[in-house]
Amino acid sequence: MPATVGRRLNRLAPVHRVTRGIDRRTVVRAGIVAAVAYAAWLAIGAFGRPYNFFDMKIYHGAVVWWASGNELYDFIAPSTTLGFTYPPFAGLVMLPMSWLPVEAAGWLNALASIGALAVVLAALLRPIVDRLGWPLWFTVGIATPMAVAMEPARETLGYGQVNLLLFALIMADLVGLRWRARRGTHHDTADSALARFLYSGAWAGAGIGLATAVKLTPALFIGYLMITRQWRAAVTAIGTTVGVTLGTIALVGTEFQTYFSSVLWQTERVGAADMTPNQSLAGLLARLYDSIETPGLLWLAFAVLMLALGLSRAAAARADGDELTAFTLVGLTANVISPISWSHHLVWVIPAIIVLADAAVRRRDASRGLPPRVTTAAGGVPGVTALRPPIWYPALTGLRHAIAAIGLYLLFVISPIWPYEHQLPEVSHYQDGLFGALMENSLAISLIVLVAALPWRPGAEPAFYHDRLARAGLLTGRR
Repeated sequence: MPATVGRRLNRLAPVHRVTRGIDRRTVVRAGIVAAVAYAAWLAIGAFGRPYNFFDMKIYHGAVVWWASGNELYDFIAPSTTLGFTYPPFAGLVMLPMSWLPVEAAGWLNALASIGALAVVLAALLRPIVDRLGWPLWFTVGIATPMAVAMEPARETLGYGQVNLLLFALIMADLVGLRWRARRGTHHDTADSALARFLYSGAWAGAGIGLATAVKLTPALFIGYLMITRQWRAAVTAIGTTVGVTLGTIALVGTEFQTYFSSVLWQTERVGAADMTPNQSLAGLLARLYDSIETPGLLWLAFAVLMLALGLSRAAAARADGDELTAFTLVGLTANVISPISWSHHLVWVIPAIIVLADAAVRRRDASRGLPPRVTTAAGGVPGVTALRPPIWYPALTGLRHAIAAIGLYLLFVISPIWPYEHQLPEVSHYQDGLFGALMENSLAISLIVLVAALPWRPGAEPAFYHDRLARAGLLTGRR
């Protein structure tokens, strides 16, 4: 009997050694990630709406209709007045899903969108967690479900929209700019030509070009690249858009002509401007005027003002070495000035929250009197992080940025626009008084405030900052 017990213990010994080898902190962190994911699921149930891939059913029905030999833009979804509203290149991209059942297409899009969001968050958070010494997998594991619980992400997934995929295409160019900025590192010695090309960042701009071909609003990023004289990326973006467009004309010239001569100008295909989910400047003004239509001249005047403000602040952020904030400001500006920005379009609040949270941490570190240092966390390119001397109340430094980050996150999780949703001409947008009007427009107001006041972090992003430091002599000790 003792011998039998001894043999059993010997068989279990490797298991015990493996168990002892597991870091308890890893187990705790995995539990925290699971708890956050569950909390996000509960938040979606509490604050989200019933989702049934409504938009995906329109896209799926349109491409099935098109694949059957009909005209793409003649399709109208049953029991609605809605049809396909994207450029014909988007129809070509979506055409393969005509082979799938609509539910399968919806779930496939949701999984791809969550995966793309996780990859983007890993890229955006990597410089921050490296500086702070946090595990990347743990940070991304928490950030991803938290982001999915927010209004833009959950609406995108629930309706079967493509916003997170387009967001990933644009942010891929940010990564490309980072990699281009660190040319001369060990990545240039990669074995394969493909790897060398990938790490060179020479392709930066292609993501913006593809996103512009799918949906026109990302074209504002091309304007940003030109304003900031990032000519190679701008030319790549324009070349990608033109190349894809010419290919689309060659394949489906009739649909291309129909879209740009007719469909693009049929605003009724997407809904009235005053509809509650339209959280753009145009929607805000329409609701404030309690009108189905936006006051055109007033919208144009404010839109030009917001465009100038957003692009000028983006250029200033980039000049101070914060490319992430620059991209975020451009995306937020596009949301504000677009005639229609449904709540699922507002994905640019996700990097805005990251910027605010990181600004809070940086300012608190600075208040503790930490010495200035040269950081290499983001892409291996040195960037000066200037920290201020100690102050009397370090605990309060960065507090407003932390409060702004938390408040912005809660606003887009709770999404108070829906309890105060109204629709003209049946119900006035002032039905619930001033407070109700503020709540119905709360997301649009937050976007405008972010464009005007989102802080940037000098030296935080190394894209094209290395050359500026070198010219100033900061990398070599000269001035």
